[in-house]
Amino acid sequence: MSGETPRIPPLPQAEWPPELVESVFGFRSAVRSDGPEEERQSGSHLLGTLARHPSLTQAFLTFNGHLLSRSTLTSAHRELLILRVAHLRRCDYEWAQHVILAEKAGIRPAEIARIPAGPDAPEWSPLERALLAAADELLADGTVGNGTWKALAAEFDDRQLMDVVFTVGAYELLAMALRSFGVQPEPALAPYLSCHRP
Repeated sequence: MSGETPRIPPLPQAEWPPELVESVFGFRSAVRSDGPEEERQSGSHLLGTLARHPSLTQAFLTFNGHLLSRSTLTSAHRELLILRVAHLRRCDYEWAQHVILAEKAGIRPAEIARIPAGPDAPEWSPLERALLAAADELLADGTVGNGTWKALAAEFDDRQLMDVVFTVGAYELLAMALRSFGVQPEPALAPYLSCHRP
């Protein structure tokens, strides 16, 4: 959806209510490390769009903050799930944002480039394959299949299994919002936008 006019334009930060500014600052502090100004501002269009509905935004950021900073999954496992969702839902903005986070989590560029091939690519470890399969199954059928669940349960405890499902669900919801609202990528995301397209 990049290059189009936003359906819901971002609200300038000067117009955000003070309690929302505080929530967003806390969220960013919890989930982002210090980096170039362009990187710190890379979510400004999404957050500006969400700022038009402050109570919804504060509730969502609380939930999303758990997934990004308090999840029982490793950062790399979380990012594999999110990038698979972004690819399957054709959400360029979500893909680009999470390529940056995936690289910080230690996922190599060749692995990121392999995510569109899905769980059947031979180079994945059994656990990585199961994570990608879980994302596919949740998006296609609304449930993790028995074989995939068994593979995940051999490695993960109950909390990790729950975080798998909620991560996929949250980022499918976010992909729907990003695409439906027409949220446009910031310039810092431009290098990452098309690397998942066939």
